Amino acid sequence: MSLRNIAIIAHVDHGKTTLIDVLLKQSGSFRENERVEERAMDSNDIERERGITILAKVTSLMWKDTRINIVDTPGHADFGGEVERILSMVDGVVILVDAAEGPMPQTKFVLGKALAQGLRPIVAINKIDKSDERHLEVLDEVFDLFVALDATSEQLDFPVLYGSAKQGWMAEDPSGPKETLAPLLDKVVEHVPEPEVEEGAFRMLVTTIERNPFLGRILTGRIASGTVKAGDPIHTLNRGGKEVEKGRVSKVLAFRGLERAPIEVGEAGDIVAIAGLETSTVADTICATAVTTPITAKPIDPPTLSVTFRINDGPLAGREGDKVQSRVIRDRLMREAEGNVAIRVTPGEDNDSFDVAGRGELQLAVLIENMRREGFELTIGRPKVLFKEENGTRMEPVEEVIIDVDDEFTGTVVQKLTERKGELTDMRPSGVGRTRIKLLVPTRALIGYQPELLSDTRGTAIFNRLFHSFVPYKGDLPGRRTGVLISNGTGQSVAYALWNLEDRGAMLIDAGVDIYEGMIIGEHNRENDLEVNALKGKQLTNIRTTSKDEAVRLTTPKKLTLEQSLGYIAEDEYVEVTPKSIRLRKIWLDPNDRKRMSRAAKSA
Repeated sequence: MSLRNIAIIAHVDHGKTTLIDVLLKQSGSFRENERVEERAMDSNDIERERGITILAKVTSLMWKDTRINIVDTPGHADFGGEVERILSMVDGVVILVDAAEGPMPQTKFVLGKALAQGLRPIVAINKIDKSDERHLEVLDEVFDLFVALDATSEQLDFPVLYGSAKQGWMAEDPSGPKETLAPLLDKVVEHVPEPEVEEGAFRMLVTTIERNPFLGRILTGRIASGTVKAGDPIHTLNRGGKEVEKGRVSKVLAFRGLERAPIEVGEAGDIVAIAGLETSTVADTICATAVTTPITAKPIDPPTLSVTFRINDGPLAGREGDKVQSRVIRDRLMREAEGNVAIRVTPGEDNDSFDVAGRGELQLAVLIENMRREGFELTIGRPKVLFKEENGTRMEPVEEVIIDVDDEFTGTVVQKLTERKGELTDMRPSGVGRTRIKLLVPTRALIGYQPELLSDTRGTAIFNRLFHSFVPYKGDLPGRRTGVLISNGTGQSVAYALWNLEDRGAMLIDAGVDIYEGMIIGEHNRENDLEVNALKGKQLTNIRTTSKDEAVRLTTPKKLTLEQSLGYIAEDEYVEVTPKSIRLRKIWLDPNDRKRMSRAAKSA
């Protein structure tokens, strides 16, 4: 049977997962009466809630006499490690570009990786039904991007299709015919080469890993040479060629629509999943026992941000979660690092903490959110940027930031980012009344910036960022401009006390919430921290008058999400995360300890 392996790559929200939904429906992968969820490839809860793809996933469909394996990839820069891995499994890519937005940072990132591997892309300009579509300008921008990324003459000769994945059509002409996605599938069969097959015994590079409660570890990759069937003896080699483990294949699974089906024999060129091994992981080579040389795995871009994960040692620890020991947290983090090559885990300064390095706040927040739902209780430190030394110079990561914003807010946005050591590189109109601003900004300056941007622009700005390079350290940045209100006692917050504290600043908690000494309950109007009493009730007397019994009307508190909390906290603060709550607290709960530590920090 003829075979094609392709990946669909694009910026976040440009329609990859929706396109795959329609491809599966139109190719007859579902039964007539089968109920199919929208965005069927986004299988886990967080992907569904946030509307983004986090994990790369494989599906497969039959088109005429050809089986097409399709990989759906994440579009968010924080999950770029997933995209880098899976590009080694495919022989072609479909680049999806929004007909209004044009190429965005993640389009540039994934396209650069695809071109470097010698893949010849097919460009699909999607969402052409939008009222503000500008397909001719977008096509020019895509061509300029190919040139800027040093594409070869063969890669520059790319086929272009126009259409709308949501409406279920693609065509070589923007005006149609607006019927089906058949032109795209025909173009894949015609333009993408068949997988190259090497001679020799069975070899396969592992690109993704997951756990199954019945089969144990499932390792997915593309077979480079030979064949494999259940019962075959195999062994695993790491990058250096050292044997990791020996075993037997318990099952060979292939992708059929949204399901995985057991197959008799996995043949060279096909993407399959193998069960039966215990410790093998991503970038290892699974092969026949006679093979001694591994397949070379592409190096992955290094992490740029690190966060400290600790046990929850606050007064309310253990009330909401059942996984609170450092041993359990360590095992969970090590399991995550095995399957996710873009995350690195190292032991912290004490036995109860771990430094977890990743690509960005969103990637780390998704890991924390997953652990929280599994019943873990953690305290998380402020995200820190990973510096590196080069010839005695301290280098820091800089990100390319692209912001689409209404014209009236451009001044505020540029001012805020230049204060944060950003450099403006480009500014141009991007539609009626909108401007696209490009800047190079240090990664550490962007921690916690997104909520501020949304409040500055009344929620209208579209913010995109992508790692650019390492540059010499740019100096100190302005910190958070306000102090915090800290509880001076333990108990339940009282509405009357919070009402009296509203003059001091915005509250972060409601009335009737469990609080403890050292917990942050609000934002101070001034620069210093202030200890306050949120437990003090009203002194009741036996005199009743309208003026005495003034109704307590509290202002709605400022509730921070997990990502906002990570960006909000200062160096001497933690975010306490439990299955039901997100609290902010000082590292040192006792006020005397805090004073002692601040004196020690000043003298140092």
